[in-house]
Amino acid sequence: MYSKIGFASRETRSLAIVLTGALILSASPARAESVATINGTDIDGVVLAVYAESRTQRPIGDLTEQNRLTLMSELIDLYVLSTQPGAADLRKDPRVAAQIELQERAIVAQAFATQFLVENEITDEEIAAEYAIQAAETSPSQFKARHILVPTQAQAIDLIAKLDTGSDFATLAMDSSTGPSAKDGGSLPWFSPNQMVKPFSDAVAALEDGKYTAEPVQTEFGWHVILREESRVNEPPPLESIRENIKQNVAQKKFQAQLNVLREEAISAE
Repeated sequence: MYSKIGFASRETRSLAIVLTGALILSASPARAESVATINGTDIDGVVLAVYAESRTQRPIGDLTEQNRLTLMSELIDLYVLSTQPGAADLRKDPRVAAQIELQERAIVAQAFATQFLVENEITDEEIAAEYAIQAAETSPSQFKARHILVPTQAQAIDLIAKLDTGSDFATLAMDSSTGPSAKDGGSLPWFSPNQMVKPFSDAVAALEDGKYTAEPVQTEFGWHVILREESRVNEPPPLESIRENIKQNVAQKKFQAQLNVLREEAISAE
């Protein structure tokens, strides 16, 4: 459950794609000889290496001979099709030309990200600072609870009345709840407050262990009756156990900050 309380990437998907692509590019060889010629066009060894890495996320040197042969066969097919007599005309098609331009710009952006990461290596101090920030944002408590979800307030009030007269919470949940946890007697896994919608988490935090809500709790999903079973201190995971995730977060934040500066400069220049 911990990954949703701060110790995970919170940057944009597009930035993550750029940085991931940058790591792939950084592992590519600088140059290589031609490995085949298709319709008069050479396939450079670098092309094969980059293609293999993009398909397998592994350096070509780590692949088996059969894997390399399979990838080479795929690459040959690409060259066979892209060197046909009508290929030049297809490149003039506006949609094809747009796709080629987008791919070219994405590759250059990835190369820029690679250079940026190399020139701005993440330090131990930055990792420790990011860990401290995320630890401070972590809720100090976690809760174990059951709940019964029903469509109306009246139904929730009726369920509370039954609990007041001694009915079993889990049995009522299995019989009445419309939530996915009904089959488990309304039981939820351990959670931190910020993993739940605010009215639900506020209600749980206000309870004592072993107590249920005296009034129905409304959320976007319906009306809840909640039993707080247990609580515990929520300790952050050791830094070393999540060091690589923290390092990636720092890299993404640093690159995003640089991207924001470059974007502002580009807009201001217009």
